[in-house]
Order: sequence, then C-alpha cells, then structure tokens
Amino acid sequence: MNFFSAASGPTPSEYVLHHLEHFKIGEGIWTLHLDTMFFSIVLGALMIWVMWSVARRATSGVPGTLQGFIEVLFEFVDNSVKETFHGPRQFVAPLALTIFTWVLLWNTMDLIPVDYLGLIAYKLFGIEYLRAVPSAEVNAPFALSLSVLVLIVIYGIKGHGLGGYSKGLLTAPFGKNPLLWIPNLLLNIVELISKAVSLALRLFGNLYAAEIIFVLIALLPWWIQFIPGGMWAVFHLLVVPLQAFIFMILTIVYLTLAYEEH
Repeated sequence: MNFFSAASGPTPSEYVLHHLEHFKIGEGIWTLHLDTMFFSIVLGALMIWVMWSVARRATSGVPGTLQGFIEVLFEFVDNSVKETFHGPRQFVAPLALTIFTWVLLWNTMDLIPVDYLGLIAYKLFGIEYLRAVPSAEVNAPFALSLSVLVLIVIYGIKGHGLGGYSKGLLTAPFGKNPLLWIPNLLLNIVELISKAVSLALRLFGNLYAAEIIFVLIALLPWWIQFIPGGMWAVFHLLVVPLQAFIFMILTIVYLTLAYEEH
C-alpha cells in the first residue's frame, strides 16, 4: 500500500512505522541511508556557505544581524575552548565550532512538521520514505563520535609522544608491573570505546525520542495538534542547542584529557 495515495489512510501503527523508515539502498550491513547522507551533506554545505559569506562581507563597523550572530557564536565557542583546553587551539576551536553548528542544524530539522518534507519528496521525486533528522538516526552521531575518537588518540600522541601515550595505555591505572599491562590496555580500550558510544547515544537517544513524540502528536486530530505540538516544539527549542553544546563540550573535554592527562 502506498502511504500517500491510500484512500482509507494509514492506521496509527502504519503511520509511525512509515515515519521511522529510511530512503535507502542495499541490504544488511551494506545498507546506505541516503536521506541521512543527503541532509547531513546539505546542512554541512549550508553551514560552510553561510560562514564563508559572512567572513567575506565582514565589516569592522556596525555588524549586520547575521554577522553579529556569527560573531557571538564564534566568541561563545572560542571561550568554551579557551576555558577547557590549554594546549594549542588552532585546530580545536574550529573543530568545536564545526561540531556545534553542524549538530545544531541536524537537530533543528526535527522542528519541521513530520509530513511536510516527506510529502514534497513524494510529489516531486516519488520518494515514499524519508527521514530528515540526521541526529535521530544512529549512524550519523556514531560517525561523528568515531571521528572524535580518532582525534582523542591523535591528541594523546601529540601531547605525550607515541612512547608516552603507549606507556600510559599499558601502565595506567593499575601500575607498571608487566603482569598488569594487558588488564591496563584492555581497560583503556574499553574507556576509549565507551567515550565514543556514550557521545553518540546521548545525541541519538534525545533526538530519536523527540522525533517519536512529534510523530505521535501528528496522529491527533488536526484541530488539536497545535496545542501539544506547540508546547513540545517550545521545549524542544531548548533541547536542540543543548544537545549540540553537550556534544561539543564533551569533545573538548575528551581532547583535553588525552592531551594533558598524566
């Protein structure tokens, strides 16, 4: 049954399941969620274009509204990095700004009414399934958190040298006894993996739950939807930047621990 053209309309369970299905190709571990990739790339390109446009037109006089907003955002992120990370910030500050802005745009997609983009995609391109919130799909947060995990290792080596970092993996936290090297190494590997997993699942869990609630609200009669939907959207306006901030600040903290920790 086609979801958009069915005469009788979907049942509640069909409606919910439809909105949890991706536009994808492939099967099993080779499945690609094209909608997640598309919106992630488009939002990333939008972020780069806006930042580039503002930087190109920046003035030392009275800034415009967009330039003023970008300057406030940049100062906020830069101060967050400066207060936490005490090593060279030439890379960490732009990284934090990129993560915060990109995740913020991901999360903001959840505020678009659940049926709008799907209906447009179906009418224009015949695409029946579409999910527009990258952070509500577990692969996108995990991909970002794995990138952070790689950077944690790189900054650990950068801060202590390859020998010092390797020594730390083998001798902390239980001591330098060679019999304890393997337990130390295993524990440190678990710690590294848990950082990436918790970073991804925190973002995914919050946005997935928010998406489910929006879908359930959309099942209500149209004349009553705006009351719970409006209330949840207002609350979600707090969740959207908060989750982006948490992802950014934890990234900074993890890099700081890797770079400075003895």
